[in-house]
Amino acid sequence: MFIKVCGLSTPESVCEAVNAGADAVGFVLTASPRVVSPGQARALLADVPEGVVAIGVFRDEPVADAVAIARAAGLEWIQLHGQRSREDVATAHDAGMKLVRAVTMGAAPAEFEDWGEDLLLIDAAVPGSGEEWDYASMAGIPGLQGRNWLLAGGLHPENVGPAAAAAQAWGVDVSSGVESSRGVKDLAKIRAFVHAARFAATV
Repeated sequence: MFIKVCGLSTPESVCEAVNAGADAVGFVLTASPRVVSPGQARALLADVPEGVVAIGVFRDEPVADAVAIARAAGLEWIQLHGQRSREDVATAHDAGMKLVRAVTMGAAPAEFEDWGEDLLLIDAAVPGSGEEWDYASMAGIPGLQGRNWLLAGGLHPENVGPAAAAAQAWGVDVSSGVESSRGVKDLAKIRAFVHAARFAATV
């Protein structure tokens, strides 16, 4: 089970995610309660060891702008939300970036196809709502099995195991589900989430 903890903004939260065993950490570089500046993200990278993927998250920015901001932050991965195209994927790769392409449940079938992204992230129909949804519906989407994709939206320590199993997910992504209040990470919840997801992958 690949585990990503997103929306980190303090050295303490980064260290907690890393020490708990997260495979990836995400820094939000777009308008959000969790936003950090490129300089802040670069400083936080000091606590991310080799082998843990660090990803810059963007919403509607043009790919070229996302790439420039990610480079300023010292990041080699970008995560793109919003309306995207196959050309966007190619542009990111041509710029030397690895890419997480985010889509929402309920998007057109073509958006779930393999566009050449390094990871596909599938979020709730209303991203950022923190609401649980029908995770089992993911198991019926053609072409997902055998691909590297992350389940997101409404996940928290108590439901990540059953949700990942129902969706037959390759990995999981969490942000609001490990917060004490909007934008504020709870270190105990980060640890509990990673441990629950890791345990679910072994049973």
